[in-house]
Order: sequence, then C-alpha cells, then structure tokens
Amino acid sequence: MEIISRTRLFLLMVLVTISLTGCGGGGATMEAQTTTTGQQLIDLDKAYKDGIITESEYEKKKKQILSN
Repeated sequence: MEIISRTRLFLLMVLVTISLTGCGGGGATMEAQTTTTGQQLIDLDKAYKDGIITESEYEKKKKQILSN
C-alpha cells in the first residue's frame, strides 16, 4: 500500500509541475525588434519631411543612428 501511495504522490507532483510550466505570463509574448540602420534613416527622413521633427532634431538623431 505504501508503494501505491508514493507512486500516486509522484504522479501528482509530475502533473502539477507540467501544468505550472504553462503559467509563464498569461499568454503574453515577447518579440525582439530588429530595425536596420537603413530603415531607421528612412523612418527618420519621413518624420522630417512630414514636419514631425525639426531639422536640428533630424540631424541629431541621424548622427546618433550612424554612430551605432
């Protein structure tokens, strides 16, 4: 009888462990964002041409992008 109880306990622990491994964030996913230098410059140029940023902001950010 002792062997059966230990086996049941072991199986219960395995099931609990397996079920808890799926509780890692409520379905949230994380994705790495990889933007090329060229794409950053294209986006920056568009923001400047659309009047979203000033020329000084454009030049400052452009230097920052090219220095990375």
